[in-house]
Amino acid sequence: MTGNSTDAVRSDATAFRDSSNSAGPLKLHFGCGAKHIPGFYHVDALEYPNVDRVALIDRLDFLPNDTVDLIYASHVLEHFGRHEVDNVLREWHRVLRPGGVLRLAVPDFKACSRLYVEGKLANGINDIMGLIVGGQRNDHDYHYVLFDQETLEARLKGVGFSQCRLWDWRSTEHQDLDDYSQAYLPHLDKTNGTLVSLNLEAVK
Repeated sequence: MTGNSTDAVRSDATAFRDSSNSAGPLKLHFGCGAKHIPGFYHVDALEYPNVDRVALIDRLDFLPNDTVDLIYASHVLEHFGRHEVDNVLREWHRVLRPGGVLRLAVPDFKACSRLYVEGKLANGINDIMGLIVGGQRNDHDYHYVLFDQETLEARLKGVGFSQCRLWDWRSTEHQDLDDYSQAYLPHLDKTNGTLVSLNLEAVK
């Protein structure tokens, strides 16, 4: 990278910090869609009123290394190809500071397949179709890879993350945000249903 482009990245990062009101921890919300979390900086490929930056999230050229405290990406990683995921995780690892946290939620293939095999889906395969292949409502809404806890942990550790752990949406600052990290079957049955989102954190 040339000196001029390095300066541009630093300048962009300064503007980013200013616009995200980041006197405290710097927190990113990737693939946010129309959902807003107070105190987060929102990045999405599509333009919504709450989006702070319209951008793809596999190349974070506007951020230098070791900048971010927390990345939250709910049902986003599966939108990358099976051979792209590691490079995406490396890029997210790059911008996190040492000790920073990547908070992921992805469709839980093990939970979905168990419900299907055991015949516990009211509408059969249709209940898990969107979780497995995506909603397919636009070019960004397709799923290309499957995860269970073991494979996701292995990929995270393979690119340098450590301390992988499950996280509970009820204990987060975004517990009131009804996103796919709170996906249950039967739908919306958060008391007796089965969580079909694999919620996993990793530390840089």
